[in-house]
Formats: sequence, C-alpha cells, structure tokens
Amino acid sequence: MNISLRPALESDIDFLVDLRNATMRDYLEQVGMPISLDDYLNRIQYKFDCAQVITLDQVPIGLFKAEYQADQNLWYLIQIQIHPGYQNASIGSTLVKNLIEKAQASQSRVGLSVIKTNPAYQLYQRLGFKKISETEYEYNLELKA
Repeated sequence: MNISLRPALESDIDFLVDLRNATMRDYLEQVGMPISLDDYLNRIQYKFDCAQVITLDQVPIGLFKAEYQADQNLWYLIQIQIHPGYQNASIGSTLVKNLIEKAQASQSRVGLSVIKTNPAYQLYQRLGFKKISETEYEYNLELKA
C-alpha cells in the first residue's frame, strides 16, 4: 500500500463532504449533533490550513488534520477520517502513531476529542490516550509523550 498525505485543496471539498457523511453521520446522529451540509462545511473549513488528504496510490481515501499548539506544547488531532472501504487496514492507527512519535521527539503531548459513540475511542485507549474531560457529545483525550 502506498499511503501518503498531501495538503487539502478547495477542489477536495466535495470529496471531504462525502467522506464526512460516510464516516461520521451515524455517530453524529446517535448523539444528536447536527448533520446539515452547512455543519459539514463548517467542520471541514475549520483549520483547513492543517488539513491533509490521505491518499492510497494517489486516490483520496481520507482526511488527517493536526495542529501543533506551541503555547501548550501539544499536538492536537483535529480530525481523522478514513473512508469506510479502507477502514480496518491500520491506516488510521499508523497515522496516529506517527503523530505520537512526532510528539515524543519534541516531548509534546497529543490531544484529541472523539464522539462518545465512535468506536475509534477504543483505538485511542489502546494507544494510551486517557480521558481528561468530556462534553455532552465528546470525550477529550490526551497522551503524554
């Protein structure tokens, strides 16, 4: 598998809307979070400068969005979504592990939030993330590198 990351472009928006719908709609509905096109677009546009499209042999299959927050010495995983047809192939976990390694190299922490009904919560726990707080819809997790 030739997995790579490239900066997201405005021309990727339609793909990213479809990806969000395919990967997140059920979890969003289960907790009562909004699922309108405008809500999807707002989430996609949030920190778009950090967005990277995950490709397999140059075909878009996902989104990876992370940001270093220097004032907190924290890498924050904003979003990671893998198209359902490519899930369970260790792509997401490999990308998260790479982020953890980057954080360890700079003695940073890694933070993220996950919708309470999303099974990715178990993956994050296996990788060593601990719940530090929660909101009505999400768990806030952190890993001290």
